[in-house]
Order: sequence, then C-alpha cells, then structure tokens
Amino acid sequence: MRRDPGPWLAMGAAILAHATAFAGTFQFDDWKVVVDERRVSSLGAWWSSMPGIRPLLKLSFALNHASGWGLAGFHAVNVALHGLNALLVYRLLRRLRWRADGCEARPGEAWPAGGGGDLAPAGPDPAALLGALLFALHPVQTEAVVYVSGRSSSLAAALALASMLAWLAGRDRGQRWLTHAVSPLLMACSLGAKETAVVLPAALLLLEAADRRRPFSWRAALSATAVHWALLAAGLALFAAAPSYRHMAEHALTLRGPLENAAVQLSAVAWLAGQLLRPDALVADPVLAPPWPVAALAMATVVALGLAWSWRALRGSAGPPGREVAAALALPWFLLWLAPSGWWLPRPEPANDRQLYLALVGPAWWAASWLASAGPRRRWRLVLAALLLAGLGALTAGRNLVYRDEVTFWVNVARRAPGNPRAYGNLGFALARCGRGAEAEAALSEAIALDPGYLRAGVNLRLLREGLLVSPGEPAERRCPAR
Repeated sequence: MRRDPGPWLAMGAAILAHATAFAGTFQFDDWKVVVDERRVSSLGAWWSSMPGIRPLLKLSFALNHASGWGLAGFHAVNVALHGLNALLVYRLLRRLRWRADGCEARPGEAWPAGGGGDLAPAGPDPAALLGALLFALHPVQTEAVVYVSGRSSSLAAALALASMLAWLAGRDRGQRWLTHAVSPLLMACSLGAKETAVVLPAALLLLEAADRRRPFSWRAALSATAVHWALLAAGLALFAAAPSYRHMAEHALTLRGPLENAAVQLSAVAWLAGQLLRPDALVADPVLAPPWPVAALAMATVVALGLAWSWRALRGSAGPPGREVAAALALPWFLLWLAPSGWWLPRPEPANDRQLYLALVGPAWWAASWLASAGPRRRWRLVLAALLLAGLGALTAGRNLVYRDEVTFWVNVARRAPGNPRAYGNLGFALARCGRGAEAEAALSEAIALDPGYLRAGVNLRLLREGLLVSPGEPAERRCPAR
C-alpha cells in the first residue's frame, strides 16, 4: 500500500514558512507571562503554583526555561507545534472527506475505486492537503507562532484537533474507549492550555452532522458526546470557582452592555474575515467600533441566513455531494471557533489574529475543495493554488520579521492603523526603551492627540521628559533587542 506523504508535506511547509520566526524577540505580554512570571521560571516554581489557570501552557513555558535553550527554544517549540497542527489538520480534513463521501473504509488505509466496492491504494487527498497548506501558510497564523505568548492558541489547538480525531476514529471504528475516554482526556488537556476548547463538544456535533453515511440523530450524537458535555460542565464549575476567572469575568462585565458587545463582535467577525481575504494587509491591533444599527442588523441577518443554509445543506434529505460539505461547514466552523473570543463575556480587545487559528480550518477546506475539484478547468485551478500557496508562504516569512523587535512591530501597526492611539503609545514606549527619545516623544504625543484621555500615554510622556521611563539598571538588550 502506497504511503501518504500528505501529512509530512503539510508539516514541512509549515515549518519552512516559519523559519524566519527565530528572528523574533519577546514582545508585549511575553514579558509579563513568560519572562518575568515567577511561576513559570522553573518546574519547581510551576508545581508550587498549582492549582492555577492554564496549567499545561504554564508547564510548557517552565519546561522551556528549564531547557536552557533561551529564546530560540521558545520559538522552536512554537514552530514545531504549528507543524504538528498542520499534520493534524490534514488528518482531520481527510477523515471528514471520507465521511462526507459516504466511505466505509478507514482513512489512511485505502480509497474506494470506481466501482464494485474494490479498494485502490491509498494516496494523498488533494483537497485535504491544500486545506492543510492554506491553514499552515496563511500569514494570519504568525501571531500564534512567532509571538511566544501565542502558544496558548497553538497548544490548545493541537490538543483539540487530537481530541476530534480520536472521537471521529472511535465513531468510525465503534471503539467507545476512543470516544468516551481518549477524546475527553485530550479535551481536558486542551482546556488546560486555553479556554477556547469549551466549544469542542459543539464542534463534534457539527462534525457528526457532516457524516453522510447515516441519518443525523440528536439522541445518538448527544450520547456519543455525553462525556465531553459532562467535562465541559465540570470545567465551567472550576472556572467559576477560580478567583482569577471570577475577577476577569467581573471586569469584563464592566466593559460593554450586551447589545453593544454583540454589535462590536459583529464588527470583529467582519474584520477577522477581512484578515483572511487580505493577507497582504494584516493589522495586529485594530480599532473596532460598533456598526450603525442598520448595518449590525444586516450583518446579523446575513450570518443567520448563512447558518440556516449550512444546516439545510448538511442535513438535507438527499445530503449534499461530499465536496459541498466543505462549503456547508465553512461558516458554522468559523463562527463556532470564534465564539469564545468575546460573545459571552466582553473582552478589552474584541479581535486579534490568534482567534483565527482554528477558525481558519473551515474556510481553508472550502477554498481547497474548490481548487482541487474535478472539471475542465482543474489544471488552471491547481496553477492558481500553487501561486496562492507560494504567495502566502512568502507573506508569512515576511510577516514573521515584523516581530523581530517591539519597535518594528508597533511601527507596522501604526502605519496600518494610523488612527490607533494604543499603537502610538506602545511605539513611544518601545522607542524610549531603545534610547530614541525624540521619536518616542513624537509617538506619545500623537497617541495623546488621537485620544486625549489616554492616561498611560500621558504618564509615559511625563516620565520620558523626566528621564524615568527606562530603569538605569535594565540591560540594553532587553530594552531594544534589535540594536
């Protein structure tokens, strides 16, 4: 039986495109949660701090510190995680294709031949491979890979993908230990890296709805995911009992009212979709405002109609052709994995690229299914796919370099979001730490001009003028690693 090189191609492409990640330095929240965080400074410190939130993420940081490999070690783990996720996405999409096409054989063993139920040698699935490559190479993933703190997204995604694969394999093979033990255990581990895994039980229901081999049954689907729902309830109870989460929830409720937050989240979804469509114009720190009520209503109506069509396409009486399942899954998958980002509790930052990490899988598979579909123009579509992948890979390699130091990062944000006061405020702070006082003062002054109530920028400007913004004992390489 011919081996399938698809997973290794996806993994290799992900790692190659992010080779420039090693030029990056610690950024922004990295100082607080990685470099200066005592609880991850060693394995002993991590253990003594438990129980605590995101224990597996903190353990990974503690292991990095213990390795002695320094910043390069942190980047190596992040890049390796992204490569692993590209492999897992390929496996997931390949299995979904089998289920959508109504195949009974196990993925990875053989593909059905043209007739008679015979089996042909296994080989790469073009649509799954293209989908995995789009996931791996899109520059919107840079924030989760190069930004060291972004590991929360990629680590949680790896465990969530493994949980979904274990559950699908258990359903396909009738092995309850996979669906009721291994998959929930992996979900628990994903929750231990980041809270986005709370949507995993709903994601499993969505994947079950895309299985054309049997009629969808809510009773059967809920029974097959019962342990996941019980685990989710236990996780939510633990979150509610944790003082850190209670404090964050209390603070979140003071940010926006429910209606205003819903409108802001609609803007966030539209902006995030734009990030996928314009990979050449990414903005790491956008300024989002609620849309006008009519626009918000129109956006909500479009989303509702899209979801209604998706469900009807997935569970129509005859069922859609297998390649159309990707189109039907794209929108609900995208919205589902964005749901934890602020729909339930308002967030200070309604949108950032990390939220797209797993959400990208659905749209990527939709685009890949069209590019790889059979037809008279397939050759031209494959040429387009090759050009698209090459372009995305080049953009990713360049996007990684935006993270080479804090000045470069905030210059990029300020240029692409010139109305963002926080971009100029953080740029001024970074310039001051590099000893570029005149430029720092100009940036901080611009931040105050954009937002006269921006207290932090005002305080930093005063400290800058008094010569107190940078501690005299702070190492120069920490203040400005690029110099």
